[in-house]
Amino acid sequence: MSRNIVIIPTYNERDNIERMVRTVMSLPESFHLLIVEDNSPDGTAVLVRELTGEFPDRLFMEERTGKLGLGTAYLHGFGWALARDYAYIFEMDADFSHNPQDLLRLLAACREGGHDLAIGSRYVGGKVNVVSWDMKRLLMSYFASVYVRFVTRMPLRDATAGFKCYRAATLIKVLEQPVKFVGYAFQIEMKFRAWKYGFCIKEVPIIFTDRTAGESKMSGGIFKEAFFGVIAMKFGSWFRSWA
Repeated sequence: MSRNIVIIPTYNERDNIERMVRTVMSLPESFHLLIVEDNSPDGTAVLVRELTGEFPDRLFMEERTGKLGLGTAYLHGFGWALARDYAYIFEMDADFSHNPQDLLRLLAACREGGHDLAIGSRYVGGKVNVVSWDMKRLLMSYFASVYVRFVTRMPLRDATAGFKCYRAATLIKVLEQPVKFVGYAFQIEMKFRAWKYGFCIKEVPIIFTDRTAGESKMSGGIFKEAFFGVIAMKFGSWFRSWA
């Protein structure tokens, strides 16, 4: 059995999911893949079911009743993976904005490099490694991370990144208390907790490429949650133990 599990939430990703599954399955390192599917009207689940017949011991799907939020999809997947004793648990997008080849580099940062959490970072090293975003979206994302660093003092260049590898023990500790946020702020909260607990975090430089198929799930409400959520998260951190 592989010790590595990649969790991918899906909603209307039929145009991407088969290529993503086949790409992950073809990597030289063995990865299992869990699709957390939110009742996509485009038939994503039907296609994944067909693919599970081709990869019965490596591809799994958890179907939910509707579009319940990115954070809750990952939490569902984390619980599923931890219950099955995977050692390295990954999260990534279905749309190829995250290059599946970089799973190998994130794994190496944790397994060989000894880090507890590896983040696929768009902004580490003083560079902006984003392809095909318009300037407005790029600036919004970049300065969101600047804002998070300023408020939290967390020394990460890409605080909102959603391409990550956790050691299982790290994830167990981070999830000891209920996670409050479900959108963009979910990604920030998970990193903030890992940092406050003293885990060793590595930012691995990646090139982020905007999707070429399907529709983006970004919205103004996601950024609003992150903006106010960061303040609430920092304030709340003063009143709890991080032992």
